[in-house]
Amino acid sequence: MRYVKGTLIALIALLAIAFFHYTLPQRDVVRISDTYEKRIDFGENSIFWSSPDTGNATGTVNRDIFFIQTIQTNGKPMVYRNEDTGWGWPPYFKLDTSNLQTEAADLKSSAEAPKWVVIKHYGWRNEFLSIYPNAVGVRQVDSPDVSLFPWMNIVILTLIGLVLLFLYRLWAQFRQRAIDPLLEDAGEAWDAVDERADQARDAAKAKATGFRAWLNTWKGTPRK
Repeated sequence: MRYVKGTLIALIALLAIAFFHYTLPQRDVVRISDTYEKRIDFGENSIFWSSPDTGNATGTVNRDIFFIQTIQTNGKPMVYRNEDTGWGWPPYFKLDTSNLQTEAADLKSSAEAPKWVVIKHYGWRNEFLSIYPNAVGVRQVDSPDVSLFPWMNIVILTLIGLVLLFLYRLWAQFRQRAIDPLLEDAGEAWDAVDERADQARDAAKAKATGFRAWLNTWKGTPRK
């Protein structure tokens, strides 16, 4: 049972880490090489695509998606999608997809004369599943060595931790005031039942012993 509980806790922790890693904002220093638009037919990976842009029809099986092609500081490519999040999840309330695509196109540069930018995004990149992180912001920086500290993530995780601590304290107080007394009363009632059962068993044993002693008085005295 202990191993099952430990496995369950580890699984919950792993799911929580994956959820926050996908949802919380991340920032990459890259060089934008190109921007384009492509019609995507949604399949099994549709969960990793956002809803249609605000004001467009919903429930479509395909639609045009903006993409931003970049080169990372280590020379490896990274492609971002550019979709509205609207009022859904994650709560970035992104409604300026077209504006962001225009800004990204204006910041395109070559390897000979690079313009380095910081792209804020959420999500993962997976070539096998055709998953792309969603860009939510872009800004130019002076050099690829710019220092990026995740202040927003720290604030969000701190607030979530405080909320969880508050909920835990509420649960602990509720358990102390409502559940523990009930469990204690149930335990005392069970102990009383056990005690009465022991008394009844001892009384029955005493009666059986007395009955056997009475039967022995009817036995004849053994002959010498």
